[in-house]
Amino acid sequence: MDKAANGESRKLGRIVFATGAGALFEGYDFILFGSLAPIISQHFFSGVNDTAAFIFSLLTFAAGFAIRPLGALFFGQLGDRRGRKRAFLITITIMGLSTFGIGLLPTYAMAGMFAPILLIAMRLSRGWPSAGNMAPPWSIWPSIRRPTGAVCSPAPSSPPPASRCSSPSR
Repeated sequence: MDKAANGESRKLGRIVFATGAGALFEGYDFILFGSLAPIISQHFFSGVNDTAAFIFSLLTFAAGFAIRPLGALFFGQLGDRRGRKRAFLITITIMGLSTFGIGLLPTYAMAGMFAPILLIAMRLSRGWPSAGNMAPPWSIWPSIRRPTGAVCSPAPSSPPPASRCSSPSR
């Protein structure tokens, strides 16, 4: 195996590892929060009855998903303008800090209504970059992968149909 192929293989391995770690980190957080919704409802929404508290904790969980399209728009633009690697690192950092922040939040008994407000804010800041977490690595992968076969462009402004397909140059 030559040096270029070995370097490309290493780069691909790092991207696959980072993508997997990001997906694992994201999935773990969402599964953990969803599984602990009854406990979270007791600690953060204890100012209302048990049923309403549980519903509020599930709505807080859903807020992390609801904000994802905005994160996709923002981090998609960031990835296009500043680079996908930078966008990926920013999303991982924001998600990590938000998850850490959730662990430091005071309970309803300590902070009153301020506790659920902070929890919702942290869930929103945790869910916002989640959509941008997966797109950058999957869009980096094809750019370092050696193309195989013909590359076809269905662009209408290209020359006659016979010249639309060409062999990749690498």
